Amino acid sequence: MAGDSTMADKPLFKTVKESVTGEETEEPFLERGWGQLLPELISEKGEVLNFARNGRSTRTFVEEGLWSELYSQIAPGDLVIIQFGHNDGVTTKASYTNPVQFRLNLVAFVNEVKAKGGYPILCTPVARRKFDEKGVLMPTHGEYPDIVRSVAAQEKVTLIDMEILTSHWLQEVGVEKSRRFFHKIPPGVSRLYPDGLDDNTHFNEEGAREVARLFAEACRKEQVDAVIRLLKTQ
Repeated sequence: MAGDSTMADKPLFKTVKESVTGEETEEPFLERGWGQLLPELISEKGEVLNFARNGRSTRTFVEEGLWSELYSQIAPGDLVIIQFGHNDGVTTKASYTNPVQFRLNLVAFVNEVKAKGGYPILCTPVARRKFDEKGVLMPTHGEYPDIVRSVAAQEKVTLIDMEILTSHWLQEVGVEKSRRFFHKIPPGVSRLYPDGLDDNTHFNEEGAREVARLFAEACRKEQVDAVIRLLKTQ
């Protein structure tokens, strides 16, 4: 798996240092990426190697050597699930990747996986929880999901449209009930976030598990045999 924080494995605990005494304690960290929960759906026939990392774009994933690390692990027949766009499209981030380069990077990923006998699967970025005043979920990724769709069609590879899947899911659940799936902490509950946290991008365990399920169900619906053969029987 190659991607960003919405897909990445997260630690179960983080260290908090007391400012006066310097004492360090472990505090539960509740954020999860959907790639972290995908192994629950995979049978003993498969193993998930999750190379996704927080804050990465297609460009920084290459520049930091993460793609080379992943590429070295690919064996013939392996699946490589690729999901970027959250950080590529934010012009204020150091990870920003312009649309032309984003397309070129995805094409390169796909062709390099194919060259090693692997099976690339492109995913559009998952939706953020952003509703308008009428309760309608708003798109936040600009043209980047369409670029992923275009590359998948051009290169004739499997596309799992996670933006559409997660958008429909969040819209159906609704403004208030969708809060339960995201990394939100009330004030005074966690020493990691003493003032609370209102995160509408990253999932908690329940949310990540649901997104992983949406991915698996989409593969079944689209008859992606390379994935289906690795899923646990229902």
